[in-house]
Amino acid sequence: MLTLEELRKADIKYLETGGERKLNILYKQTPEEDLYLDLYYPTGKRDAKCPVVIYTHGGGWAAGDKQGAAGPLFAPLFKKLLEKGFCVASVNYRLWNKKTSFVPECVADAKDAMRYLAKNSEALKVDPDRFFSMGDSAGGHLSQMLLLTSPESQPGDPALAGASYKMVAGVSWYGFTNVENDDLYFPERGLKEPKAGTTVRIIKLGATPEEARTILHEMSPTSYLTKDSPPLLVMQGDQDTAVSVKMLITSRRKLRLCMRRLR
Repeated sequence: MLTLEELRKADIKYLETGGERKLNILYKQTPEEDLYLDLYYPTGKRDAKCPVVIYTHGGGWAAGDKQGAAGPLFAPLFKKLLEKGFCVASVNYRLWNKKTSFVPECVADAKDAMRYLAKNSEALKVDPDRFFSMGDSAGGHLSQMLLLTSPESQPGDPALAGASYKMVAGVSWYGFTNVENDDLYFPERGLKEPKAGTTVRIIKLGATPEEARTILHEMSPTSYLTKDSPPLLVMQGDQDTAVSVKMLITSRRKLRLCMRRLR
């Protein structure tokens, strides 16, 4: 990731909206790097406090950045949301590093971005009771974690603890929904161990088998899916060679099971 000074000097594409925007807001400092988010304000009719779509970029938890919001896939969609009165917050998080940062840190960072927005909602003129999540690939996994886990879970910066917000709905584009079930990975991808390209980024170094199982369970959005979960739209291709469509089917089965148990 770039420093703030490097960000200011670099020729970086941001979402061009013609409206108000706050770029490179420092929301968290970590030993590895400072973390920033970009906040874009509505170009259409605007409430005194705006609902916010929090965008988490893809890249296998190991690549990409918040500038993905300006890419050709999402820029038209975000501009439509801005026209409809939504704010869009595009978030950086620590990327996977085989020695220091793993997916649990990615989740904690993304949640801290939401906690920052909630804690500073008056100054930023956003509504913490109208938060939405959206992401693609690894960002789709993060979007589900933002939506389905409680505000106090996956703690990060103590200074942001206790921030209150409400998730309304979320969208996941081809994101992992379950990382603890071996049957949901593609063994035909040429990997000797189906999980090799994925869980190595989730399980922290030195974890015992029991600790590893706990981490995989905690990092699986399906672990938090209940009858009362906020609405989640999951888009998944049946020809995807990285994330199996079986994950979506498993999520639907889990929700049906929850509903049967709660009747």
